[in-house]
Amino acid sequence: MSVVARDGRRWTPDYLNSIDAKKCIGCGRCFKVCGRDVMTLKGISEEGELVDLDDDEDDEIEKKMMVISDQGACIGCGACARVCPANCQTHVSAEAKAV
Repeated sequence: MSVVARDGRRWTPDYLNSIDAKKCIGCGRCFKVCGRDVMTLKGISEEGELVDLDDDEDDEIEKKMMVISDQGACIGCGACARVCPANCQTHVSAEAKAV
């Protein structure tokens, strides 16, 4: 499924599908460029559980990472992938999703 840009060019969205927790460094760059609130920054506790970031619990967090919070809000622009220094995201083409 491709869409038409303002000037008539065809473009196929690539939707954010997953974020690899082992590769993500929690830098937040993808979050900053996404205007759709698709992702949120979470902490990983010593037990390996995802926790909301809270100033009171910062000393209990082993690592920070991005997680997908609203996958349906993704418009497939690819801005998050372009700024990610860890290459931790997987995207799926709109054409592949339609099959």
